[in-house]
Amino acid sequence: MNNLAEAQPIQQKSRIAQVFDTQRAASRRSPYPSVQERIQHLDRLAALLEKNQDAIAEAISTDFGNRPSQESKVLEIFSLISGCNYTRKRLKKWMKPQKRHVGLAFFGAKNTVIPQPKGVIGIVTPWNYPLFLALSPAISALAAGNRCIIKMASNSQTLARLMEKLISAEFDESVLAVVAGVSAHEFTHLPWDHLVFTGSAATAKTVMETAAKYLTPVTLELGGKSPTIVADDFDIKLAAERLLYGKFLNAGQTCVAPDYVFIPRNKVDAFIDAAKTVVKQRYPNLSSADYTSIIDEKAYQRLNKTLEDATSKGARAVNLIDHTTNNDALRKLAPHLVCDVNSDMMIMQDEIFGPLLPIKPYDKIEEVIEYINANERPLALYLYSNKKAVQEQVIYNTLSGGMCINDSVVHVAQHDMPFGGVGNSGMGHYHGHEGFIEFSKMRPIFKQGPMSALLMMAPPYGATFDKMYKLMLKFKL
Repeated sequence: MNNLAEAQPIQQKSRIAQVFDTQRAASRRSPYPSVQERIQHLDRLAALLEKNQDAIAEAISTDFGNRPSQESKVLEIFSLISGCNYTRKRLKKWMKPQKRHVGLAFFGAKNTVIPQPKGVIGIVTPWNYPLFLALSPAISALAAGNRCIIKMASNSQTLARLMEKLISAEFDESVLAVVAGVSAHEFTHLPWDHLVFTGSAATAKTVMETAAKYLTPVTLELGGKSPTIVADDFDIKLAAERLLYGKFLNAGQTCVAPDYVFIPRNKVDAFIDAAKTVVKQRYPNLSSADYTSIIDEKAYQRLNKTLEDATSKGARAVNLIDHTTNNDALRKLAPHLVCDVNSDMMIMQDEIFGPLLPIKPYDKIEEVIEYINANERPLALYLYSNKKAVQEQVIYNTLSGGMCINDSVVHVAQHDMPFGGVGNSGMGHYHGHEGFIEFSKMRPIFKQGPMSALLMMAPPYGATFDKMYKLMLKFKL
């Protein structure tokens, strides 16, 4: 038997398993990194991003086929650098033990809550904002004292290989690592201390089911159909300028992009005219380097099919770039408004994730609220109105992951607010203090004083117990 056993080949651990074991051992050996260590990690990350921003933007564009470096820099690289800076300034305060109330029945004792690192955090990222959605949760996790391993999407392998190289040069793999080429199955089937997933709701259910086998807590960022409401009081031209900026960034491939828009019935034509003017100024033709390609052929064909399905069922498509609908070679689909939509169309059933914007006319704001509430809770909700009464009506009669008033998308860039979904659009959140809390175990510490009043109530029970218990009830100790 020994000879047979010795003859069996020793199965070598995969790269991801090796890095995971390294980080797990490091987190158990040093479970509470100092504030100086954590700030050093944030500073290194910010410096890495600033130094290599051109190479990073180029890698992202290569993976897309074309994406303007300006969008990658302002939406991903700068947002991360400023996020590191925001976090480092507040980290010492966040790490302080929190004093908590002690009831009179426990007089002399002390209650404290200490935010302690969970351990090793796995981050699974999508391709649409491959850098930001990888490192934004990592900033929160590193600030909380954790170690992180990042798996980038299969469509982001140019960036993944670059980031693997850059991060390994600045960070010990026991702290932060990008592992290029690892499969989602192998990555998610590790006993993480916390797992972050950004992607579709359908895939998230599989990820959550896998995480449940290890009792791994999860943060899920899932998107969905984010509605936009233009109220009757708001300037229609200004609404078009702000709304369409957020919609057509990254060619609509944004998890919080406005998915469809409610326009007052008597202002639909004015909105269409304003949209044509705005888009013509920003994207004069489909060959413009400022307009992003669709990520791959599968997504490109899906969007074309979505538009064809809508028009075949009676919708009217308004091409916002004259005389050009597609550029197959560059996988570019012209921005379209889609009018006269109904619930039988694919465009109103699934998240669009592309440069198509359905318009739904309305007469009363109440019917808009009823429609939104009849569907899954979205990751973002947008309202254009200067009337406080309308703002409060929408805020307090709907529920979404986040809400943005009189603009679109930019709420995600606010470092002092949590980012996350609700229901079908996700669970958990990161950014700012809430992100620090998400990746911390808020550990309660009870410290007994020199004397314990509870011992007066210890057995054998009798008159002393009854007297003490009556006092507790009387004074609500």
